[in-house]
Amino acid sequence: MGATGAITDVAGIRIGQVQKSGDGWLSGVTVVLPPPGTVGSVDVRGGGPATHETDSLDPTTLSQTVDAVVLTGGSAFGLAVAGGAMRWCEENGRGFPVPGGLVPIVPAAAIFDLGRGGDFSARPGEAMGYAATAAAAGQPEGHEVERGNVGAGTGAAIGRGQYKGGVGTASLTLENISPDGPVVVGAIAVVNALGLPFATSPQRVSPAAAKAAQVPEPAPSQMPPLNTTLVVVATDAVLDKADCKRTASTAHAGLARALNPSHTLADGDTVFALATGAIALDRSTPAARQISLITLQSAAADVVRLAILDAISRAEAVTTAAGTLGAYGR
Repeated sequence: MGATGAITDVAGIRIGQVQKSGDGWLSGVTVVLPPPGTVGSVDVRGGGPATHETDSLDPTTLSQTVDAVVLTGGSAFGLAVAGGAMRWCEENGRGFPVPGGLVPIVPAAAIFDLGRGGDFSARPGEAMGYAATAAAAGQPEGHEVERGNVGAGTGAAIGRGQYKGGVGTASLTLENISPDGPVVVGAIAVVNALGLPFATSPQRVSPAAAKAAQVPEPAPSQMPPLNTTLVVVATDAVLDKADCKRTASTAHAGLARALNPSHTLADGDTVFALATGAIALDRSTPAARQISLITLQSAAADVVRLAILDAISRAEAVTTAAGTLGAYGR
């Protein structure tokens, strides 16, 4: 495997991001716009998710493709942005055909950032969803992805609200699982976690280092923080919905490798998986099929870990009327 740079290394994937800060705002929207015909699924593991249209991504349901994936701030209020993404998709001929028109399949998930800019009511809505989708559509093939305090990561925080979270991305290239050439696996992550990153080295961590990496316990009177890490994994491989579901499930391992703790009752950790279907995996024998899928899904976990750590390393400190979020490790 060779490390490359961003989810947009997967041909056809485009990212649009809008955000607003100041005047009580600290929030935004990130839209992943795949090429038409992209297959997708999802795995929700956190105990406090805010999601929209994720049931349609179950492998047993009717629709097979995904028109856009929306990641947003604003908690459950922010899910209104999906309506803006759907409107853009409908206007541009993307959606599930029904009598009389199209119904775009646009799943969405939100992080909790309410009030971090100082105004609890300052949260994304339909207009920001439309703008982020249009921004994604206007990007060139293989474009650079903004990282850190942008899009849905604008109001993100980690470590019980001590440090700034944000948006990160990464990709890996797999050389030997397709007769048609290299397969790319990429991820984009919005990191708004209860936990903090921890070392993944196999070497023993000293007691002092382990203590320093612990998430501070809240005072008994404190409300527990509400958190979520959102991830979209994308590949150019041919996968069906069941394969995408398994890929999303496996990719959660990368989240657990990057953050301690993860998947708690106070997190809404959600991973989407998309497959554009440009490159056929080696399915010449049952063993070859297993090896190719296991290799791809293992890479998905690796690239999620890299994207999460990238988000934290790119996040910059910010001060609003609600307080200061420091830059972790700096």
